[in-house]
Amino acid sequence: MFILLFRGYSQDEYISQPVKLMFYNVENLFDCSDDPLKDDEAFLPEGVMRWNYKRYSKKINSVYKVIVAAGEWSPPAAVAFCEIENKKILEDLIFRTYLSKYEWGIIHEDSPDERGIDVCLIFRKDLLKVIEAEYWFPSSIEKKIFFSRGVLYAKFAILNDTIHTIVNHWPSRRGGVLAGEGMRIAISEMIRANADSISDLYSGKAKIILMGDFNCTPDDPVVQKMINPGGSVSSGSSLSLVNLTDELAANGSGTYRYNGIWEMIDQIIVSGWLLNCRNGLYTDKTMFSIFKPDFLLKGDPTYPGVTPYSTYRGYRYQGGFSDHLPVIVDLRFR
Repeated sequence: MFILLFRGYSQDEYISQPVKLMFYNVENLFDCSDDPLKDDEAFLPEGVMRWNYKRYSKKINSVYKVIVAAGEWSPPAAVAFCEIENKKILEDLIFRTYLSKYEWGIIHEDSPDERGIDVCLIFRKDLLKVIEAEYWFPSSIEKKIFFSRGVLYAKFAILNDTIHTIVNHWPSRRGGVLAGEGMRIAISEMIRANADSISDLYSGKAKIILMGDFNCTPDDPVVQKMINPGGSVSSGSSLSLVNLTDELAANGSGTYRYNGIWEMIDQIIVSGWLLNCRNGLYTDKTMFSIFKPDFLLKGDPTYPGVTPYSTYRGYRYQGGFSDHLPVIVDLRFR
């Protein structure tokens, strides 16, 4: 548990400025040092990706630029990440760029992922107070055989309100649709059960935000089973969950492009109470956005249209930002 002092903003300041929360898969953001406990050899100077300090520094600066631009020159209140190798990278980001003008907190824990890529979060101490933070792991899978990322839960206070953030990076489907399916199901069931418990503690009035790279689209059965109140996971629960991305996904928008087709695998899902409450923090579907300025996009050399301007295309370094686009949700007070 973290207990931190912070400078609270006035109610008027919060009403005039939305509280922005952002999630960003930053595409293999490794440092240049060998971690003997992790499979990071590809991202070393002598590795197949020829990753070096110059490229690392450029990437850190690129991530900083995205954060500042997404916040419209005032960084979001919190930025959640996946594919970060370690805490040192977060420290370089907030202390060695102009983000250092703000006071940041870090929530990070090394994951059991074999490659060492982690789910983590930075937050502005002038806007948020973290009350509690922990990583969740499915009890149905033995820890000694769990080689993926945990789910980051963080409870924040803003003025007299509370939000519960749940940050995800589900196992990849690399190798086919069924690859990692059992682990994704176990993780989704754990999240649903824990979210139900949080909701019960708040008599159905918990303001919950799930965000992350789910490695599947909003219409995927695993996501649908986690969300739908009538499903076996949520049977008897008072908690409703709403996917802010489903309509955009149905219209062909997305955060990741595969074989010329946009896929909405980076999503933000919220509790119904966050949409329907009459006072305090709230959001709605119009306050969700995919951050896609021109500088994050590049002409697709294989298919018509544009694609995220990634750091690598295959094994070829091209010096871009990430193969994913960030997603943002605004929270306002009423």
